[in-house]
Amino acid sequence: MSSAQPETPALAAATAMFVEVLVVGIGFVTGLAMLAAAAAGPQTTAKAAPVAGSTPAAGVGLAAAYALGILADRAADKALARVRRRLRHTTFPSDSAYAQARLALAAVPSLVTLADYARSRMRICRGWILNTALLTVAGDLLLLRYDVEHRTLLLTLTTILGVAVTAGFYLSWHTITATGYRKLAQQTATLTAPAQLPLQQGNTPATPTTAD
Repeated sequence: MSSAQPETPALAAATAMFVEVLVVGIGFVTGLAMLAAAAAGPQTTAKAAPVAGSTPAAGVGLAAAYALGILADRAADKALARVRRRLRHTTFPSDSAYAQARLALAAVPSLVTLADYARSRMRICRGWILNTALLTVAGDLLLLRYDVEHRTLLLTLTTILGVAVTAGFYLSWHTITATGYRKLAQQTATLTAPAQLPLQQGNTPATPTTAD
């Protein structure tokens, strides 16, 4: 028999959240590094390149990516909080109704897994709305600071592509969030619906008697 133990749902969820934060954080750190390179200029950046490419710097960068990924995720969530609340109230009349639906869903592990996967995609899209906006600005500043050919063309392409990708991540986040609330309402409505006893063919339901 194999001694390997199956991964528990809690461990799987923790691993997924770690990966989500790291994916968002790497993009955020890259944007900050591009801003720093634009501010420092070509000569200073060339001198710092050997240090930035060293193994210790890579370790520090990975740790910074995780830490700043948390910050970027919270900042993006705060920026989109009003839209998220509007989407939620379209499906759920109150926060308590939403909380009750989440509790009902927690009783079905298979549905919880699907919901966690949807939330994972939603969080990555949410974080990369901020990242792509930051990368677009940083890319434009780099093109303005460094001596490159066809600067105007590159600036135009970078800006258009950056705006398009940012809008794409926003639309993806919006769609996933709205669909998640709608599916949660549908699934929990089924779970909480009163059970109906099937009627045998040829029988009619008994009429309740009332006291005189």
